[in-house]
Parts: sequence; structure tokens; C-alpha cells
Amino acid sequence: MLLGLLLPLGYPNAIVHWAGLEETKLIQQLDPLHLDIMALTPELSRQTKLKEVAGIPLQAPTVDNWSQIQTFKAKPDDLLICTYPKSGTTWIQEIVDMIEQNGDVEKCRQVIIQQRPPYIEWARPPQASGVDKANEMPASRILRTHLPTQLLPPSFWANNCKEAVELSNPQEDAARTRTQNFALCDPLTRLSSPKFLYVARNAKDCMVSYYHFYRMSQVLPDPGTWNEYFETFINGKVSWGSWFDHVKGWWEIRDRYQILFLFYEDIKKNPKQEIQKVMQFMGKNLDEEIVDKIVQETSFEKMKNNPMTNHSTVPKSVLDQSISPFMRKGWFGLFLDGTNLDYHGTVGDWKNHFTVAQNERFDEIYKQKMCGTSLNFCMEL
Repeated sequence: MLLGLLLPLGYPNAIVHWAGLEETKLIQQLDPLHLDIMALTPELSRQTKLKEVAGIPLQAPTVDNWSQIQTFKAKPDDLLICTYPKSGTTWIQEIVDMIEQNGDVEKCRQVIIQQRPPYIEWARPPQASGVDKANEMPASRILRTHLPTQLLPPSFWANNCKEAVELSNPQEDAARTRTQNFALCDPLTRLSSPKFLYVARNAKDCMVSYYHFYRMSQVLPDPGTWNEYFETFINGKVSWGSWFDHVKGWWEIRDRYQILFLFYEDIKKNPKQEIQKVMQFMGKNLDEEIVDKIVQETSFEKMKNNPMTNHSTVPKSVLDQSISPFMRKGWFGLFLDGTNLDYHGTVGDWKNHFTVAQNERFDEIYKQKMCGTSLNFCMEL
């Protein structure tokens, strides 16, 4: 029997939850951000400290398995879904799966979404790692990652360009290796190289969504109050590091590799248009009727009621959705001071959380950190 701690909203008295056999089976199939085996050990739950690789905070088991992750062998026909956490990962994953399955809903519902493409950085011994799972997959693999460009296994860049520079110390040399491989890049090699599908979400909404995920997750450090978390986020001390560096890193190399760079807000505004971009990027040619079906099946209403995508099967000892639903649109809850908040989960939800002072401060920080980039985000629709 397994013990996990539930710590709802910072209340002083934790609720002890005993997991049964079915929960045990489910927890054995966890993914790195949403489902963490460390939740099974009470003394580690919520007290878990993040470790760092090249200054990027990551969960400890990932860092402990860094050598295997960095020596992962990418293949020319791989498709890697890349996102900063809480930027539409589940959404784009379902879109890709629906396209891959030619709109066949039943095929997409055979396996819960967190078991489909493996995260390459997933590591929770004695379970099979993300690398182990990827190595067992047939050709034309679809994979996932939250890693920034400088921490991606060098083989991805080697397949895109030329042979990767050998790492003497993967943690210290990751950024240097990426830079050297980028310099070697030959655009003609892109036609037979991995593809990268990146989805970016505006920083303010992403920050809010990540906060509520931190609150509900029993396997990430306690985010504290909104004000405390605000400081953690803007300083890049959340898991997977700085939002600013992450999106800029992928944006800056979008023209050197086979990268389709999408915006969460564009998918919200015109899902059919963006889904068609993904379909073409994947080399698929589906009838318009099937595309319309994919638009419908990947809508928020459909996905939030689909147990294969809404994470409702995840045990409360891992994700306590009584604190905050995984898919938050239309949910009403209580903030730390007892006031009601309307968690829309839509573009512009940040206005329900940021104070005037925080918004002004964030805008100033944003200007400084994003200076020189051509990236433009929609902050509300």
C-alpha cells in the first residue's frame, strides 16, 4: 500500500491518503511533470528540492539520470513536441495524436494521454525511463519534452546538422555544445532531420496556469502564496527554468531547423487554421471533414469531459484536483485570503490574478528580458 500527502492550499493539517492496488498500477505509468513517483514517499512529497543542470532547475530524478538523457539517440524521422510547462502540452499532444490516427477517436482513446508519447527526460527508477521507452518505439516516433534548447540531447542537433561535439561534462558543456552545433548547421540537411513542434503561450497566462498546477501537484515544491510564487517565476526558479529563456531559445533557432513554432493564443483563436499547419508539418493530407472532426474533438469542452485527456484518472496523492482542476476553464474557487476567483483558463486569465503593481513590474521585467527579440504575444482575446 502506498502513502501520499495531500496539502490543499497550504492548510496546516495535511490529509493522509492511502492508495490501493489500482492506484498503484496507475502510478507506475507516470510522466515527468504531471505524475511523479516521488509522491509515494511522504517524507519527499512537497519537501522535494529541485536540482539544477547548467543553472536550469529540474526534478531530482531527471538530473540523476542526466547521462542517459544526454546520450539519447535521436532519429531523422522523429517528431518532438516541445513546450514550456503549462503552454498547451496536452492540447497539442491530442491534436498531433488525432492527426496521426487520421481522426480516429477510438484509437486515440485506447490509452490515457500521459502514456502516449514519452517525455525524453522522464526518469523514475526502477521504472523504464523516457529514453528506454523511446528506444522501444518503432520508426517515426512522436516524443515530448519540456527541455530548453541548450539542454536537449546533442543528437537532435547532430541529425539536423553535423556530428555533435563530444561532451566531456554534459552538465557544464550543454550550452557550449548547442552553440557549436548551431554554427555547423547546413540548411540542406533539414529535409532528413528530426522535426520540432513548439507551442508558446504568453508569459502571464502561463505563469498563472503553472501556479495552479504547482498548487495541485503533490510532487513539486509548495509554491507558497501567489506573491511568493510570483518572485519564483520571474526569477526562473520553477521547474524547467525561465519562461523568457525557454521561448527565446526556441524562437531564435526556428529558421535553422525543421521547427513549427505555434502560439497557444492562435490555436484558441483559429484552431482549424493551426491544426492544418500541424497536419502539413507532419506530412499528412487529411480531408476537410476529418480536419473539422479533429477541431471538434480537441475542443476544450470535449477534452475536459474525456477521461483519457483530463487527467481524472490520476490519483489525488499525485494531482489533487479538488485544489485546482487540471483543466481549469469555468471553475470557481477560493484564493488564499478566502476571496472568490473565476479561473477561466482562457487568454487573459492573468487579469484575475495580477495586482496593478505586479502587472507594471512584470511588464518592465518583460521589456528587459525580451529586448531584441521579434516575439510578439497576444495577452487577451
